Amino acid sequence: MTIDHAELTTEQVLKRDIPWETYMTTKLITGTSLQLLRRYDKRPESYRAVLLDEDGPAYVRVFVGILHDIFKEETVEYILALIGEMLAANPKRARLFHDESLAKEDVYEPFLRLLWRGNWFIQEKSCKILALIVSARPKKQHSGAVNGEASNSKSKFTTSDDVLKGLVEWLCAQLKKPMHPSRGVPTAINCLATLLKEPVVRSSFVQADGVKLLIPLISPASTQQSIQLLYETCLCVWLLSYCEPAIEYLGTSRSIPRLIEVVKSSTKEKVVRVIVLTLKNLLPKGSFGAQMVDLGLPQVVQSLKAQAWSDEDLLEALNQLEGGLKDNIKKLSSFDKYKQEVLLGHLDWSPVHKDPFFWRDNITNFEENDFQILRVLITILDTSSDPKAIAVACFDLSQFIQHHPAGRIIVTDLKAKDRVMKLMNHENTEVTKSALLCIQRLFLGAKYASFLQA
Repeated sequence: MTIDHAELTTEQVLKRDIPWETYMTTKLITGTSLQLLRRYDKRPESYRAVLLDEDGPAYVRVFVGILHDIFKEETVEYILALIGEMLAANPKRARLFHDESLAKEDVYEPFLRLLWRGNWFIQEKSCKILALIVSARPKKQHSGAVNGEASNSKSKFTTSDDVLKGLVEWLCAQLKKPMHPSRGVPTAINCLATLLKEPVVRSSFVQADGVKLLIPLISPASTQQSIQLLYETCLCVWLLSYCEPAIEYLGTSRSIPRLIEVVKSSTKEKVVRVIVLTLKNLLPKGSFGAQMVDLGLPQVVQSLKAQAWSDEDLLEALNQLEGGLKDNIKKLSSFDKYKQEVLLGHLDWSPVHKDPFFWRDNITNFEENDFQILRVLITILDTSSDPKAIAVACFDLSQFIQHHPAGRIIVTDLKAKDRVMKLMNHENTEVTKSALLCIQRLFLGAKYASFLQA
């Protein structure tokens, strides 16, 4: 009876007897390698630990050499399981792969190759091993040979940049379409939580459009497994809150409402801590402060402070977040609040929409970021299912046309006219009224707009 490779466990794989002698006879491994394997294979961890302390790089060379030269699936799985066990018992052993004696070995190559070509067991093990090994590399590598990164090598060696790029690509692929139904996403998030500590990986992940793949995973969790996934996802978002391009994406996504929703209901201290630290990082950036205030975060922080947390770092972060929110409320202008309302798509008939002083005083603010606010208002016309939001968006476009000297030209250039025309036949009377006003102002211009006040 064959075992489904997707459900293989390390224990099952390590029960196999691999014919090392046959591999030596066929010259796929050397006599020295055979001796080392006989010493190491099927031994208890305490015994192996002594061997690795005495001659760790030699064993790494044997393992990597087998993965280079032998392609039989059962043997590849076995070696990956051995390496996985070795690193699980002591993650610091990942440094053995960067020993100077291995300078001429391309230690990354087999794992990077197997990341895409093997079954799930092989891919998962290769991913976890690669993430540990690359994270353990010396941060200041000389131009000399460190794991094949020598410039004088005749053949192309796999560099750490190749590994990080390949890992990000594979991890994003797993988040989009997991190879394993229950382990694909958790494995990807677990590795990302390690790799995103590196600024170069953050940039690469943003360029691969990976940030949006994390947002759906930020939701309240109940089981132990889902809580761990949520924690590691929030850890990834926290690490990304130190990366400017990622911050820009987080500002236009549903990340803040989701983080606040989770922190309101979570009882797990580590989840609350990492979310509070993320919110504290984002608070002074762009319009995050206004968004957090609108979403009721000050009240949530008050509630969290009233709970009995044992973590002093969390209590300090809550105090800092509370102070930052108070400062933000003092500084928040009416335009900041309006901008947040638009960017979140939560349009309502708040007083600013019909306040002529608001439009007169803030009309030049609409030119920011290549008329970002106008573009979002036009997108709301196309995508929102809320008639009130559509009506308000239409009305605001008509206000812009009236108050900006080039309002008609700008709104026309942004291709809003046809979209508004379609809304003249909308089933909701509030929408048709706003659409009519917008069209009238588009055709008549600001000069006659005073006759058309709603």
